[in-house]
Amino acid sequence: MSLLELKQKVARLSQRGRRDLQLDLIKPRHSTPAWRRATAKTIREMQAGKFTTIEQSEARIARG
Repeated sequence: MSLLELKQKVARLSQRGRRDLQLDLIKPRHSTPAWRRATAKTIREMQAGKFTTIEQSEARIARG
């Protein structure tokens, strides 16, 4: 099956079908030990106060 055929089949899926497909494609990545370690590290950093607020992000974008 070609990529074009896959895209056409996906386009014909219902919204729920596309959502289910998306979850099936994402799920394997989220179950790897590396992903779990990276996520745990990010959570620990955020809990320690290492995060950027929306206001800080907007200011940084405005400065260019």
